[in-house]
Amino acid sequence: MEPVEMAEGKKADLDSDRQLNLCMVRPLEIIGEAANRNPKEEQSKYSGIPRSDMISLRNRLIHGYDMVDFDILWQIVTHDLPELIRALKEILSRD
Repeated sequence: MEPVEMAEGKKADLDSDRQLNLCMVRPLEIIGEAANRNPKEEQSKYSGIPRSDMISLRNRLIHGYDMVDFDILWQIVTHDLPELIRALKEILSRD
């Protein structure tokens, strides 16, 4: 299940449900780590992917987990992540 699916209709639970926020945070950490490990030649080939934002988010989640703003996390999961998934699927279908 993708974080987007987990987020459906559960915004009110995100602040108080530790299991839900951990389940939403971990995939974003992994995405940021993958973006950081992506070879430079691939990064320049797909410059429309917001790698620096993904890496910065990962770093914030890993090193500042006790200060995560769940309103921002909700925005990322419900708005930014679906756009990223669409863009990556488009890239994969072309390659």
